[in-house]
Amino acid sequence: MKHYDTIVIGTGGGTKLVRPVADLGKKVAVAEMESPGGTCLNRGCIPSKMLIYPADIIHLTEDLSRLQMTRDSDWKVDFSKLVDRISSTVDADSQSIAPSYNKNPNIDYYPYRGRFVGKKEIQVGSEMISGDKIFIAVGGRPKIPNIEGLQGTPYWTSREALRNTKLPKKLVILGAGFIALELGLAYKAFGTDVTFIARSKILKEEDHDIREAFHNSVAKKVNLFENCNIHKVNYSNNLFQITLADKSQTILEADALLIATGTIPNTDDLGLENTDIKLSADGYIETNEYLETSSKNVYALGDVIGRYFYRHSVNFEGEYLFENLYKKHKPDPIHYPPMPHAVFTYPEIARVGLTEESVRLAGFDYVKAVQPYSSSAQGMARLPEVGFVKIIIDKNSRKVLGAHIIGDEASNLIHMIILGMTMGLKLEDYLNMIYIHPSLPEITRNAFRKVRDLLGK
Repeated sequence: MKHYDTIVIGTGGGTKLVRPVADLGKKVAVAEMESPGGTCLNRGCIPSKMLIYPADIIHLTEDLSRLQMTRDSDWKVDFSKLVDRISSTVDADSQSIAPSYNKNPNIDYYPYRGRFVGKKEIQVGSEMISGDKIFIAVGGRPKIPNIEGLQGTPYWTSREALRNTKLPKKLVILGAGFIALELGLAYKAFGTDVTFIARSKILKEEDHDIREAFHNSVAKKVNLFENCNIHKVNYSNNLFQITLADKSQTILEADALLIATGTIPNTDDLGLENTDIKLSADGYIETNEYLETSSKNVYALGDVIGRYFYRHSVNFEGEYLFENLYKKHKPDPIHYPPMPHAVFTYPEIARVGLTEESVRLAGFDYVKAVQPYSSSAQGMARLPEVGFVKIIIDKNSRKVLGAHIIGDEASNLIHMIILGMTMGLKLEDYLNMIYIHPSLPEITRNAFRKVRDLLGK
């Protein structure tokens, strides 16, 4: 049995513990059963944004009359060529990972599922390996609901939606979270008739003002069924018949069906029954404040631990583990700074910190301000249909409790507030800096000014 200093199972966020550890002179084994690079590179954030960017250009020019402009003809999209370009770019990046590992004398790459057969023993293909430290970064996969008639049909998950080269005429999507909305609105831009079925409400975890504004915008562009589910599915002659679980048993027809109802952790075939590692009721790996499992020197990170479900969060966790376990003499508990996220729809959404509902429930004495894009020079220039910045400030500490943005470049605009919250800045700190005029961040400044005026001091 070959023994290593470090074993990493999964090459998404787990890559943060491969080459950096090997560069310290330690022997590292990497196990990956799928294409190297994880969900983000192969079937997630990177290919989806490559699809969404051209879709956003189309969205941006849908109503040019507001800018006193017209377009003589509709956009023509070579959808097959677009998807082929995205897939070939992603594949080339993924296929470069294993050769780069194989060139490193301290790294052994195993293109197999890593499965525990003992507390510290792992089977990879026909070989058995063991390690001093083991990191589990196997991520998750789409959760498929139990719907009559669904199994056996060519339904999509995000994986298939990002590799599909034929633009469907009609697409029905079960789900109304990040993945469903990002992909659905991209397909809508390219010319597909899109219907969303939301089992509760769209973007249910977002702040209520953001949800309302987004709902009002999206409802004009797509068909939307909220507080609804699919009762059963039939598929014949290349056509889906989807019966909704509503009072009238509405039947929808579509040539594509996308299931985007969340994810489940890839812990069911890791052989964890052969270890001391404990799982939550939902199947996520339980870890302590050092990201260590209940088995000593076995750690887990990323989607598989169920804390955050972003590539930037697993990158943070991987970097923490590397610094904590390989660079420090005494480890420190993980401390997450404010965790932001963005929804790359049109309009774009970004958030850091608490929603107003959460702030109220927690009992904070707070003040909020909502500043529309239209009240700034850049906003007047762009005339977006939707756009505002919402700031929630604690009256006592004068620090930001939460910030929510919907509109152009929201994922960029939020970063100054992410930095401010991370550094513990107060209201006055945001107001004492000079903002470029005319720029979108002036909207944020004006929101802080409105808070100052509401506080009266």
